[in-house]
Amino acid sequence: MAAALDLEKLRMAGAGMALAVLTSGGDAQGMNAAVRAVTRMGIYVGAKVFLIYEGYEGLVEGGENIKQANWLSVSNIIQLGGTIIGSARCKAFTTREGRLLAAYNLVQHGITNLCVIGGDGSLTGANIFRTEWGGLLEQLVKDGKITKEVAKKYCHLNIVGLVGSIDNDFCGTDMTIGTDSALHRIMEVIDAITTTAQSHQRTFVLEVMGRHCGYLALVSALASGADWLFIPEAPPEDGWEDFMCARLGETRSRGSRLNIIIIAEGAIDRNGKPISSSYVKDLVVQRLGFDTRVTVLGHVQRGGTPSAFDRVLSSKMGMEAVMALLEATPDTPACVVSLSGNQSVRLPLMECVQVTKEVQKAMDEKRFEEAIQLRGRSFENNWNIYKLLAHQKIAHEKTHFSLAILNVGAPAAGMNAAVRSAVRIGISQGHTVYVVNDGFEGLSKGQIRKVGWHDVAGWLGRGGSMLGTKRTLPKTSMEKIVENVRKFNIHSLLVVGGFEAYEGVLQLVEHRGWGSHTCSNSDICANEPSLLSSAQSCDRIKQSASGTKRRVFIVETMGGYCGYLSTVTGIAVGADAAYVYEDPFTIHDLKVNVEHLTEKMKTDIQRGLVLRNEKCHEHYTTEFLYNLYSSEGRGIFDCRINVLGHLQQVGGSCPDWAGNPLGRRLGRPPPPPQILLSQTPPPTCPKVLGGSLGGGGGRVGIGVQGADSGRKFGCRRGEVGLWEGVWGLGGRGSRAWEGIRGVQCSPGAPRWGGPGGLHALLPPGTTPAASHWPQGWLGHWSPAGHIGAVLRPQMNCGPGL
Repeated sequence: MAAALDLEKLRMAGAGMALAVLTSGGDAQGMNAAVRAVTRMGIYVGAKVFLIYEGYEGLVEGGENIKQANWLSVSNIIQLGGTIIGSARCKAFTTREGRLLAAYNLVQHGITNLCVIGGDGSLTGANIFRTEWGGLLEQLVKDGKITKEVAKKYCHLNIVGLVGSIDNDFCGTDMTIGTDSALHRIMEVIDAITTTAQSHQRTFVLEVMGRHCGYLALVSALASGADWLFIPEAPPEDGWEDFMCARLGETRSRGSRLNIIIIAEGAIDRNGKPISSSYVKDLVVQRLGFDTRVTVLGHVQRGGTPSAFDRVLSSKMGMEAVMALLEATPDTPACVVSLSGNQSVRLPLMECVQVTKEVQKAMDEKRFEEAIQLRGRSFENNWNIYKLLAHQKIAHEKTHFSLAILNVGAPAAGMNAAVRSAVRIGISQGHTVYVVNDGFEGLSKGQIRKVGWHDVAGWLGRGGSMLGTKRTLPKTSMEKIVENVRKFNIHSLLVVGGFEAYEGVLQLVEHRGWGSHTCSNSDICANEPSLLSSAQSCDRIKQSASGTKRRVFIVETMGGYCGYLSTVTGIAVGADAAYVYEDPFTIHDLKVNVEHLTEKMKTDIQRGLVLRNEKCHEHYTTEFLYNLYSSEGRGIFDCRINVLGHLQQVGGSCPDWAGNPLGRRLGRPPPPPQILLSQTPPPTCPKVLGGSLGGGGGRVGIGVQGADSGRKFGCRRGEVGLWEGVWGLGGRGSRAWEGIRGVQCSPGAPRWGGPGGLHALLPPGTTPAASHWPQGWLGHWSPAGHIGAVLRPQMNCGPGL
């Protein structure tokens, strides 16, 4: 785990510097969170922070468009969509005359550090501005607008960029600000349309935004199980009309009542000719006679409240941007803060811009496979998975291999997606697939049934567990479980669940070492849909507190001894404090925060929000905190308690979009039987006997017996969590959240860059070899850096944000 920032050393480290932040180009959800992070982190380090309104237009015009900010200037904006400081595309800034005015306005305020939040065009303009800075100051001296002394004092301009774009079209980062929220909007529409489509047996053609990038279309198709997909990076082969109509007709003949076709607005065919949604609709109507409708989502994808992921991502990036400016020298090139495997990294700005332009060039030259690769590992992996899942067919030849799938532990969004994916891929490979109701308890009672292709239809968008799930462990009925496994001739178990799933698989392996057991870890303790649910609930609670002045809400979150939900929800909603088990606290810490809230009530922000993990302290319970705060705040503020409880398990019919694609990734069935049934462990994992563990943030294959060394079974968590570098509010003070920083792998868990960009988490002191890892199974796969619907199995407490 990365070392936590020493906040005391950072305090006033930037005294004397002045920085400004602006948003440019199209707005994106999460921009406000980034502005807030830059502003407050800048103030914390002692810098003067200026907000530039209306983007580059405000920078050129100056005057009231450039205002110094204080701590309260960005209060209560983290949950707002759009950008409170405005955004505009400015033609004047594209000219040298416009940039000359912009330079003069910055010098007038003593600003030599600029944070730009926008797309590749905005960031390119910022870099041009930086390279011309010296010449612009010389021109201002020549024109008599500034003196030589002033020009010398402000002779360097430092630039850092944050990519704000719902399209996720910027190379070098796994995720851009706003993409996650846009995908939420798309999935909400798809879920709503699905009900009417089923009622009338309709086909819907959905056109989504993205310009010349198909990321939004690709991931929404993956998450919704769309029947056909059009993206510019992978145009369909000639004759696609026949193939598409044949596929739509085939799905209807199998009993499906609807078809979903998703098309990116920049979709083209192999000859570069645009494919429009109206053309696709007419094609389906004329050839198949299906009742077909077109829905163009448009700018609804840009609007609305940012997701919890975007809020946390923007906060991380904003803080890292200030650190980059603080550490910049005259020789430091302009950089962009990116996300790589849940870590904030700084990359050369123009190198990323150049690669982004290379993608479009590759598409123009019809080098489509290269274009997909240039989009990055995340895009390529998503595309490969979509092809695998979308073009499955029931195998005509049966194998002698069988597997059983069961859910164990608490229900979590994404479980059903994982089961559906595993069932259909297993059937497509000719395997016999069974499902087990009620976890290990059902396995012991023989609640096992063979499942067919259509039995899992409609599971993709459902929350909870369609199979039923219980926390019962196999040790209580081991002999009956073994008897039923032999009775049904089951060669492999796929266990989808939380900590109990891991512990149960470990018990099976230790009992006899028979068969193979694959544990796909899914738990709300570090789950993006449950995080979203918690954040939305806290947003409403804050709104209530704003309407009722001088009120503090104490909110209890789930998670057992894992503080992931409390910590990251605290960052996402701008809470005053978050108490977690991983960061021990005393009565003195509680007293300090009560004093902070007392002082806060004297300002214009007369509300408070305190989060408490349900098992953060044996004695300082939620009721205790309520009584303490109520007593100490008597006459100044009053308190209320909210226990979110099982609301965080999401439920309903539309779990978060991130839960679906991750569930489908992890739902790939086990490898061929010759790999699963092998009793010879890989040389680098000496404890592997037959179990492997799949986890999120990426996909990991790891021996279950080799994974237990870092586990605290009594606390149901790991010794250290990869997410614990995000101690947002971990210090429990009013400004402690700025300690969030990009996390790194913990010591003793090195990463290995293997074939195809895969990474494996290896035991300390081992030498990796590609031959040690079965292709496509053992290895670490980091997709889009999502705060996943599953856990990192080696830590069991969250994947890094």
